[in-house]
Amino acid sequence: MRAVAYKTPQPITSETSLIDVDLPMPEASGHDLLVEIRAVSVNPVDVKVRAHSAPPAGQLKVLGWDAAGTVRAVGADVTLFRPGDEVFYSGVISRPGSNAEFHLVDERIVGRKPTSLDFAAAAALPLTSITAYEALFDRLKVMDPVAGAPRTILIIGGAGGVGSIAIQIARALTDLTVIATASRPETQGWVKELGAHHVVDHSKPIASQVAALGLGAPGFIFSTTNTDSHIGDIIEAIAPQGRFALIDDPKTLDIVPFKRKAVSIHWELMFTRPLFATPDMIEQHKLLNKVSELVDAGKIRTTLSEVVGPINAENLKKAHMMVESGRMKGKAVLAGF
Repeated sequence: MRAVAYKTPQPITSETSLIDVDLPMPEASGHDLLVEIRAVSVNPVDVKVRAHSAPPAGQLKVLGWDAAGTVRAVGADVTLFRPGDEVFYSGVISRPGSNAEFHLVDERIVGRKPTSLDFAAAAALPLTSITAYEALFDRLKVMDPVAGAPRTILIIGGAGGVGSIAIQIARALTDLTVIATASRPETQGWVKELGAHHVVDHSKPIASQVAALGLGAPGFIFSTTNTDSHIGDIIEAIAPQGRFALIDDPKTLDIVPFKRKAVSIHWELMFTRPLFATPDMIEQHKLLNKVSELVDAGKIRTTLSEVVGPINAENLKKAHMMVESGRMKGKAVLAGF
């Protein structure tokens, strides 16, 4: 089968940073589905792994987690799907990725593709939807009010992949007032379209802009990017006893200043459940089905911003460069082989 892989970590501009290869067809067993890949999207994790993680000597590493496709075969223990089902999912970082014609994935982290979306539009959603959903409901527990704080959440990096879907999920499933950050006219317009009640510019001091809205200190803050650059504003802006969640990887993160406000700090990693095969990993199957229902009901929309082209090394390099630019709006997708 055709796939895209790499042998050694390199800058994306290197000729062999990603290469087209031919690999053996995988076989489904246990809880695995064999999915024929129809579309994939590229996330920051793809870029980070490609740049820093070397496969064992002499071996190839296939990237890609977000995917949408059709089930072609199932393992003996599969009960949730059957061949012919259209699915979308984000795999697990410890297994070969989805940048291939066929891919194995555990059924318990797979959802039914929204019927109202094509494969490309669906492929933009899984990783970011899981991340946003888990951050909001499992980490921040936004349905549990913060005493004395308004029902308000500040989402830093509102125009990125995770921010774009977090805004929508918060609007669709909660009564929160959503403040999102964006710094350019096109991204500010994007987050407003997605449902943000207020937009502030993260290229300027955030806390003073939030205070100027007159809503009170938000009980919840969700940082999706550049947390180390905004940590002072986050400490200043958040309500006493508030909850703060982040997903990026600051080089350093001094949490001591949060002590005075008794703020709880939560890291979200959507790979944790499948990586450790936690007893509740099937919750990702359930939440993806919930996202699918919300899409088909017209309550949230895909965050697809560009289809780069078919799945091959050349186009994946383009998509990696887009993500590395730090100026993405929504998600970049590749469709077909």
